[in-house]
Amino acid sequence: MELNRFVCKNYRDLDDLLKFSWSSPSNIALVKYWGKNKDQTPKNSSISFTLSSCKTKTSIIFSKIEKKLDVVNFTISYDGKRQNDFRPKIEKYFASIIKYCPYLLYCNLEINTKNTFPHSSGIASSASGMSALSLCIMSLEKEITKEDFSGNFFFLKASFLSRIGSGSACRSVYGGFNIWGKHKDFEQSSDLFSLQLNQSISTEFENFQDTILLVDENQKDVSSSAGHSLMDNHPFSVDRYMIANKNTSALKIILEKGNLFAFCELVEKEAMMLHSLMMTSSPSYVLMKPETLKIIYEIKSFRNMNKVPVCFTLDAGANVHVLYPEKDSKSVLDFINSKLSKYCFQGKFIKDHLGKGPEKI
Repeated sequence: MELNRFVCKNYRDLDDLLKFSWSSPSNIALVKYWGKNKDQTPKNSSISFTLSSCKTKTSIIFSKIEKKLDVVNFTISYDGKRQNDFRPKIEKYFASIIKYCPYLLYCNLEINTKNTFPHSSGIASSASGMSALSLCIMSLEKEITKEDFSGNFFFLKASFLSRIGSGSACRSVYGGFNIWGKHKDFEQSSDLFSLQLNQSISTEFENFQDTILLVDENQKDVSSSAGHSLMDNHPFSVDRYMIANKNTSALKIILEKGNLFAFCELVEKEAMMLHSLMMTSSPSYVLMKPETLKIIYEIKSFRNMNKVPVCFTLDAGANVHVLYPEKDSKSVLDFINSKLSKYCFQGKFIKDHLGKGPEKI
């Protein structure tokens, strides 16, 4: 699909004041995206799991101005308090999307945002934050444009814009399981946006659970953007991209057949490979904590002993996502409370599950 499709060419003048609000969830990659091109497209395809409770709520007030600006003018607040730390990332995002959303030069933007989970703690706050921001912008575009919004174009462009802000954000625009990155096994898949998996997903994965163990609530030692750049000259990068695409094919079949133990094996290997890539990069990073490894050992032991299909995945940080079917919730939560919570910072964990996607609020 050509980039020109996403350029808004026909739009009317803004009303004096318009406000739009969206709540958008985070997501966790099962097949990991690690390594990107200069245009914010991925080196390999990835499949993700959209969360429900871990989300960002964003409101934007768009106020009309009479004279066209050279750059997008905005203020940003976090939970009502002015937050300038976010400005550089948002400025870069607006500079990159203005060719697709030129109407933003005719208004002032007052952005207010808030997460339901700790910022920069291994839960993808950039994914939920940039997708919520992009959805608010698309609500404005839908209000003032003469473009054709038939079919799924609203969310397609929202995913496209989200990717420009944060690659993983494009996967938060839809609920359920999503694929991002061109892949031969998924028709219409693209490097430019994410798509919700439309093939038959086994009922074994309905309302699948994700309990996030907060091992470390501090900001990560390395940002995701910096981490991706480490793959540019990584000695294992070519092999990694090939393996990731093979695992994408394998996970497609697993999700269709409902093979839970095969799911556990693949997802855990992907998580460990992500961290092994960081440990063997230059410079190298060890983002797991001693508690992370203890949790991994406990999960493997519990699964083997009790034959319960519970597994872990990791983001680029120390926290652990514990994944399991809803029918096993009682036994797994008892296990988390009795064996794993002691490894969490102040015993904290977040109970979440497969979500339905963003909501306009």
